[in-house]
Amino acid sequence: MMKCEGISHKCGYTDCYELNEDELVINVHANKEVDNVVIYYEDPYLHGCAAGSPWAGIPVNMKISKELKYENIWSITLKPTFKRIMYYFVVHSGQEQMNLYENGLSDRKDYYPHLFKYGWMNSSDICKVPEWAKSTIWYQIFPDRFCKSEHSNVKGALDWDDTKSLDIHSIYGGDIEGAYTKLEYLANLGITGVYFNPIFEATTNHKYNTTDYYKIDPDFGDDEILQRFITKAHKLGIKVMFDAVFNHSGRKFFAWQDVLKNGKDSKYFDWFFINDATKLDLKKSTKDGRYYTFAFVDEMPKLDTNNTEVIKYFCDVTENWLSRWDIDGIRFDVGNEISHNFIKILRRHLKNIKPDLFLLGEIWMDSSTYLQGDEYDSVMNYPFLQGVGNFFLNDETNAQDFKYMINYCYSIYKRQVNKVIFNLLDSHDIDRLITRSKSYDKFIQQLAVLFTMPGSPCIYYGTEIALEGANDPYNRMPMPWERINGQKEQETMELVKALISLRKNNPSLLGDNIIWNQTQGRVVSYTRNGDGDKPMVTIIINAGNEDHNVAEDGSECLFSYKCDNSNLHSGGVIVLKK
Repeated sequence: MMKCEGISHKCGYTDCYELNEDELVINVHANKEVDNVVIYYEDPYLHGCAAGSPWAGIPVNMKISKELKYENIWSITLKPTFKRIMYYFVVHSGQEQMNLYENGLSDRKDYYPHLFKYGWMNSSDICKVPEWAKSTIWYQIFPDRFCKSEHSNVKGALDWDDTKSLDIHSIYGGDIEGAYTKLEYLANLGITGVYFNPIFEATTNHKYNTTDYYKIDPDFGDDEILQRFITKAHKLGIKVMFDAVFNHSGRKFFAWQDVLKNGKDSKYFDWFFINDATKLDLKKSTKDGRYYTFAFVDEMPKLDTNNTEVIKYFCDVTENWLSRWDIDGIRFDVGNEISHNFIKILRRHLKNIKPDLFLLGEIWMDSSTYLQGDEYDSVMNYPFLQGVGNFFLNDETNAQDFKYMINYCYSIYKRQVNKVIFNLLDSHDIDRLITRSKSYDKFIQQLAVLFTMPGSPCIYYGTEIALEGANDPYNRMPMPWERINGQKEQETMELVKALISLRKNNPSLLGDNIIWNQTQGRVVSYTRNGDGDKPMVTIIINAGNEDHNVAEDGSECLFSYKCDNSNLHSGGVIVLKK
């Protein structure tokens, strides 16, 4: 009896979607006993539109596009002549076969089969992402800790090198002018995009409790220095992305202040989720439910992004940001707690003003419901961070496990999204990469993965010199500029620059095609060739304990770490081009 568990398809989402105006991607999930899948497709009205009109479909074999641990994903890209198709599948396992219709699997051909139908390839329904984001190398700046200008005069700021006094409330006086002075440094590193943590007025060092969405925090500077930063960044070919904290505000936000003053009579009362208006002045955890906040933090009251007035307010805020500074991207903090309706309306509003604006959601898990083409362009790819880290931190995993993990990450989104997915290995919300890795070799190997996989890679300030730091506040140490010219720091920076250069100079590393090469143990090898149309670039990572021999086939070496001739040492990486 044929095993039918795990065989599925939906006509929509990531199973059936428009890649562009001409091509339709179709995916089928199947257990590993399935050895062939054939799609039968044709225009639904080619032979008439009455029920029972003859319709057989054109058979075409599908191919396995991604192998996961317990299933394979079979794929095909079609070009429907008349922009619509009807279809079903014949699924084979050995000598047995089943038909997969919309209402399930069947071993017979029904007279009136319940077939799948993609109604029409509407251009406005295509998931479109900013073209420039596909090749961007991002650098995350935590403003208070990146660079302090000579004009910084923040009250209570610690000395820049006083890391012993660091706690979650510490202020060091980093500012936008300081970041401005380091733009050439970033350009020399190869950076083409800066992602700022929040820069608008707030009472904390991290600025995630916004007071005024229109005013640059005085600790960081003013409109003029921000404009100078963006103008110079653009001249250097560097895009700029703001952090938008729209899930919640700070206590001093004008609307919350009005609620505190007027209670239920405030015209902003419905901007928030308030259950007990008599206890709004309490300063303690909100686990009692008196009002909803971010993570039960009382100073971060949660905004109701279902409210039309709230939506209008933030449409005006972001339009103001675009008109004042011509920014290139917006990152949405706590992006999965904001209403879908809010994001859809805001996206339409902003894309009408600047069509290639990059909209990034901070979501830590499968975000496919937010990435259908009418909300975010991309999300922070924490499943990628976690999966890569799990492989390098668990010596019991092997190359197959690594393949399954990577394939999973790229199976949950549409192909166009995968090309701009925001890949990262550390941030202000997690231990720094070198600290988490507990190994310099593993640190370099993970960076090699970051810069050779599909997506839009980002490094956190200081990662280029292997800056250490466990979770908050230690992952937010001031950038140690006095160490930047140290021998070890320079060696690390040269490796990071080489990886960035590798990424920028090889179109093969763009696109979304990954070819997995057969290896043993913990030696990982994969080949990138763009969308299947570029030269072969092969990455070999020796995460095992023994040296690995790299076959000499005349390939050009693009990058190497811990590799002597054809001997790839344990902890090493080599990138080759045919």
